[in-house]
Amino acid sequence: MDDSRETQSVNAFVTGYPVKHSRSPLIHGYWLKQLGLAGSYRAHEVPVEDFAAFISSLKDGTSGFVGGNVTIPHKEAAFKLADRPDELSEELGASNTLWLEGGLLHATNTDGRGFTANLDERHPGWDRGDRAVILGAGGASRAIIQAVRGRGFKEIHVVNRTIERAQELADRFGERVHAHPMAALGEVMQGAGLFINTTSLGMDGEAAPRIDFSPLAEGAVVTDIVYVPLKTPLLGQAEEQGFAIVDGLGMLLHQAVPGFEKWFRRRPAVDETLRALIIADMEKH
Repeated sequence: MDDSRETQSVNAFVTGYPVKHSRSPLIHGYWLKQLGLAGSYRAHEVPVEDFAAFISSLKDGTSGFVGGNVTIPHKEAAFKLADRPDELSEELGASNTLWLEGGLLHATNTDGRGFTANLDERHPGWDRGDRAVILGAGGASRAIIQAVRGRGFKEIHVVNRTIERAQELADRFGERVHAHPMAALGEVMQGAGLFINTTSLGMDGEAAPRIDFSPLAEGAVVTDIVYVPLKTPLLGQAEEQGFAIVDGLGMLLHQAVPGFEKWFRRRPAVDETLRALIIADMEKH
């Protein structure tokens, strides 16, 4: 594929099923305008049965896109259909960012980088501890485990209602990751410097169980990958108990940076204006 980005508009996408509620077009649209770039980024809904054909059109150039983001339920298929998935994608078995380069479709997963960049921005020093506790063993927890392990935590304890799912993650990510049932939550929180909720508890105003955060280490950080509402019930509880909290919105914003840079050849900044734009959109819906 010839790279004619200097002379024509570059077009990128976010695809999923459904995808109409994605805030990615707002994020990338803000950056395109801020940087004065010719190009577009739009939601492109693709049913599961049509996804392979869509990827084929991306590879052969007929889609009109240079790459894009992939969300539920296509992340695993995107990884399998890419020509050059990177090591992050290989370990996760899922990709959320695609781009054409040298005639081949490359893939990565930026969720973990978004997670760590958010914490670096909102609470520097969050990674000084040795022990992290992750609540939940669903698909979202994979990239979180990978990212936390990469920042040097010696013990990562995954707590889940069904221990079998947590054990699958421990088997996948190595000896530093340990699986536990919910009954062990208080015990494994003892002395932990980081607590991460990767479940949907408290999303969109749903009730969440009370958690006693007091076993955490002094100065521990509690974060949630849910960002609607911005301060989830679990974050509210942790704050009431005197712990530093970091909301999940920054993860959404920061995970978008690497893809934009691949497609549009400029590295965008996550700033307070963008954050305010997304918060205002959340408040409208």
